[in-house]
Amino acid sequence: MSAQEKVKVLLVGETWIVSKFHIKGFDVVPLGGFEDFATWFKDALKPFSDVELTHMPNHIALTLFPDSLAELRKYQVIILSDVGRNTLTFYPDMFKVPMGPDKLKLIQEFVKEGGSLAMCGGWMSFQGFRSMANYHNSPMEEILPVLLYEGDDRMESTEGIKPKIIKDHPILEGIPGTEWPAFLGYNRLMVKEDAQLIATIGNNDVFIALGGHGKGRTMAFASDLAPHWGCDFVRWQHYPTFWHQSIRWLAQVD
Repeated sequence: MSAQEKVKVLLVGETWIVSKFHIKGFDVVPLGGFEDFATWFKDALKPFSDVELTHMPNHIALTLFPDSLAELRKYQVIILSDVGRNTLTFYPDMFKVPMGPDKLKLIQEFVKEGGSLAMCGGWMSFQGFRSMANYHNSPMEEILPVLLYEGDDRMESTEGIKPKIIKDHPILEGIPGTEWPAFLGYNRLMVKEDAQLIATIGNNDVFIALGGHGKGRTMAFASDLAPHWGCDFVRWQHYPTFWHQSIRWLAQVD
């Protein structure tokens, strides 16, 4: 696409509905709510007029995530963050055969045709908490520039752990490699042989890997674009620039 066009991005995930009880002696008070941890990402991209961002919360994605290539083609970049495989796979009406098209295969075809996909880390990304994200052996693993472990892939670091930049790339232009903030955790991933490993974390685990599938581009970012893993990341001065440049690279902007 040309440098003058807006990059249309679909961000899916980073939300949850809260249900809890406050037990105050004899009395029990039920409380509910909604939390949107995509706020930092959305705010960071507001200054960039060349990006048009659509956010689809998890409970909306369960019902309204595109179930056709025509709908997916409205975007150049899809970003999945803390949204599990089940949310994208199943349909509200689960009691009919067939339920509908396999939406993960649609994403795979979307990328093959020239669209792009990024997955960011979290408790419901890659394999995630108790492997509940469950993207191992799925079309997503075929697309992404990383291979996934079979079990729970979370690596928690209460002390904080900093990534190490090992390769220059346009997504890092103007961002000093030594100034990255510490993260509180990440998903442990294995880089594919034909992918570009841009940054590592921990015991030489993948932090940023880039690749391609067909005509499209792919990105794996092993930690969170929001708290809790990304507490300092969202406050980092280069956070907006990093995501803007990553989106432009994914969209193959000239």
